[in-house]
Amino acid sequence: MSPRVIRHCSGFPTVIRALYSLLTVLAQPLLRRKLARRAQAEPGYAVAVEERFGHYSHAAGAGYVWVHAVSLGEARAAAILVAQLRERQPGMRLLLTHGTATGRAEGARLLQAGDVQVWQPWDTPGAVARFLDRFRPRVGVLIETEVWPNLTAACSARGIPLALANARLNAQSLARAQRMGWLARPAYRALAAVWAQTDADAERLAQLGAPVRGVFGNLKFDAMPDAQQHRRGRQWRAAFGRPVLLLASTRDGEEQLFLDIFKEKVPLAPVDRSKLAINNVVKRDVNSVQWLVVPRHPQRFDEVAARIEQAGFAVSRRSTWADGVPPSRTGDANAPPTVWLGDSLGEMATYYGLADVALLGGSFVPTGGQNLIEAAACGCPVVMGPSTYNFAEAAELSEAAGAALRVADLAQGMALALDVAGDAVRQRTMANAAEAFALQHRGAAARPAEARGALLAGAAAGARTPATTWPAAR
Repeated sequence: MSPRVIRHCSGFPTVIRALYSLLTVLAQPLLRRKLARRAQAEPGYAVAVEERFGHYSHAAGAGYVWVHAVSLGEARAAAILVAQLRERQPGMRLLLTHGTATGRAEGARLLQAGDVQVWQPWDTPGAVARFLDRFRPRVGVLIETEVWPNLTAACSARGIPLALANARLNAQSLARAQRMGWLARPAYRALAAVWAQTDADAERLAQLGAPVRGVFGNLKFDAMPDAQQHRRGRQWRAAFGRPVLLLASTRDGEEQLFLDIFKEKVPLAPVDRSKLAINNVVKRDVNSVQWLVVPRHPQRFDEVAARIEQAGFAVSRRSTWADGVPPSRTGDANAPPTVWLGDSLGEMATYYGLADVALLGGSFVPTGGQNLIEAAACGCPVVMGPSTYNFAEAAELSEAAGAALRVADLAQGMALALDVAGDAVRQRTMANAAEAFALQHRGAAARPAEARGALLAGAAAGARTPATTWPAAR
């Protein structure tokens, strides 16, 4: 069949989804092996594995408001939306789904009597059908990016309005989706509504046929840091007596870059400088501050600890701190520098409170960066690298507000972080700007909650949402 014939064959998308469905079925043994491997480092992946394949121990139900929050960040965003939904609909029964162990652990905090929490079904027709048959949700809300072909098609066929809230789509993801257009476009078109974070996200989503109903901002601005954790971090910082610089939510490769630069400035053994290719711009003594590394993924905690020790430094893990308090600086001038390792979950507010400056993980390797909104809400200045495409607008707005600074690489980032930490006036000015920036952008949660109410009312009346599309929805 020629490409021209394929383009005009109305049944071709159905064939493509059938092939996709076959692949998802065949991939199930691989998924089971992957989960078993992940469970060795994160036991949460061994919990209720059969739920991922549509087999549940829960009693059948109906009438749930279904929210899907795949991972930790989405679960925190979902918390804001769920609170708004409960305020508008007392007695609401929540069906909460996830894809990662950290997301499920965080989501458990949102549950009330009558709610259900399960894994997202793997996107086979059978697993999706069993999921929808068991729980029969009235409406579904996916958080940020989770659009699966069989799931959206099944919801559309059953008349279950499925919305994408806090939606984002970067240029790289758009290009990938366009390459798989026969599969991606029907999935996005099957959504009942899409509420984007930014105008740029809305434009890219609309290119895939998504029914964009509005640009509501980022839910994560409405998430308040845990006050007790933040206060504890501030107390630790005040008691410690010297600046703490945080490498926040680091990705694979960034810790080694940091250790190479640190080792270059504090040589413990001969170093092949020709292989480091480090821009030697660090002005202040890197050993005059305390460095704290918090990896993004918990399964890498042991690996990162081993890397620190292999580099010749001592490592102090958060999980070993006596009475939960950071250790004081050793008085032994001959002792190797100590790097703190934040090997705990759900304590970023503590780490941001403890830090004078944070270097944004994921931005010094080409992974698109991490969310810097929580750092801003904690009043922690941020230094970020060149790769922030996953949170482009938040990064740009933060930089414009004076809450963040951008550099070309990690060596420059460490140098700039040292300078900011060593300048009390500059550090305080950036901290104040960060808090003001976070406060300015709050209020996004109410709008998708109101829109969800309209979506549900339309479903009860047997109608889909109005055919308003971007940019008229602005």
